[in-house]
Amino acid sequence: MTAADEQLRGRLREILGADGILTAAADCAPYLIDHRQLYRGAALAVVLPRSVAQVSQVLACCDAQRVGVVPHGGNTSYCGGATPDESGRQLVLSLQRLNRIRSLDAANYSLVAESGCILAQLQHAADAAERCLPLTLGSQGSCQIGGNLSTNAGGTSVLRYGMARDLVLGLEVVLADGRVLDGLSALRKDNTGYDIKSLFLGAEGTLGVITAASLKLFPKVRDVATAFAAVADVHAAVALLARLRDASSDRVSSFELIPRIAVELTVRHIPGVTDPLDQVHEWYVLCELSSSRAADGLEELLSEALGAALADGLVRDAAVPGSERERAALWKLRESIPEAQRKEGANLKHDIAVPVAALPDFVARASAWVNANVTQGRLVAYGHVGDGNLHFNISAAAGADSERFLGQAAAVRRAIHDLVREFNGSFSAEHGIGRLKVDELERYADAVELGLMRAVKSAFDPHGIMNPGKVLRA
Repeated sequence: MTAADEQLRGRLREILGADGILTAAADCAPYLIDHRQLYRGAALAVVLPRSVAQVSQVLACCDAQRVGVVPHGGNTSYCGGATPDESGRQLVLSLQRLNRIRSLDAANYSLVAESGCILAQLQHAADAAERCLPLTLGSQGSCQIGGNLSTNAGGTSVLRYGMARDLVLGLEVVLADGRVLDGLSALRKDNTGYDIKSLFLGAEGTLGVITAASLKLFPKVRDVATAFAAVADVHAAVALLARLRDASSDRVSSFELIPRIAVELTVRHIPGVTDPLDQVHEWYVLCELSSSRAADGLEELLSEALGAALADGLVRDAAVPGSERERAALWKLRESIPEAQRKEGANLKHDIAVPVAALPDFVARASAWVNANVTQGRLVAYGHVGDGNLHFNISAAAGADSERFLGQAAAVRRAIHDLVREFNGSFSAEHGIGRLKVDELERYADAVELGLMRAVKSAFDPHGIMNPGKVLRA
């Protein structure tokens, strides 16, 4: 520890108080390892500001000292986006104490929340006001809204409501030098110059720290119809999606693709999960319609649409839950797939997106490559087929040599992502870049686009202190 480091720690204690800075190894440890345990960093300290003014002072101090700052939310990143490097020279800035809902305007269908608010907390607040915050994630009980916005989170409702950025009316952001951008607008229309707020959405804390957001709300959901349907293949799933959108006047809010192996893994590893259908099928979809009007007849509509699809051979079997408990069980199956894969053993993850119409061809070609080239692997391709996003994962087969299996990661990633490129898709649909995919961004991004990103980074953060090494190479 240098004298300069001790001096900085002292200044931070003055700003935050003794309880606002952590330096003991045991206290800092939870903030230094990422969700997937891919990275284990070190930090000069972990700071826990309680106000925007404190965040401003911390950043101004770090900018003057050229100390890197790593914003930290709920630590649910899949790409190491909130973990410091191994140098011990970076500061982790936790937003967990900025956790107030500043206002909720039901008439304007909006709320203003600080970045440390847990997503589920905001969902419950909206529901209590007879409104809906539709951002829905498997991690919603622990992820924070600031992190959701900084990574432009997706989730299971993108088909109906869009990505996280589509829910944002305004932002409050602290810039690298400590200046505060006060842009918490609640307007739907505002064409007064550049849309500066959009630059921070998906920037993963590399341009500034989001400290609060003004978010869109929607009418409360009062009628829901859910079904778990077996389909022959991905082509049938895509065709069923189009049919349901037409039949329901586009009230499909979720449409998730699930392969047979994912059902087997969740039944094996997740207590309380059971196979929804009596017969075994290769592919399934979990679909849901929703409406803000009570007793809108969605269950009848969905049953009729599935019956017609069954008669036409598009659907092979289906289960419609008869209670909220049964509906929750279906969603538990879907949302437990990542945990089941983790419990099964080593796996290779890919968060890709292609145009919805191209999904059947992509899955066919990518599956054939995996079957031919990853002999110790089993494909687990699942996800948000309604918006073209698949988690194209590969689990190690029983008895496989884990080290050897994981040693194929680079070659598998290259093959899958190159194929995604052929389909004009994305190698990072909803998980972001973080530290994990910096090389991928440099490989696949348009040169002009990458140059503009670097120019924006330089303009907003000229000393490079904001989340160094994430998204863009430090």
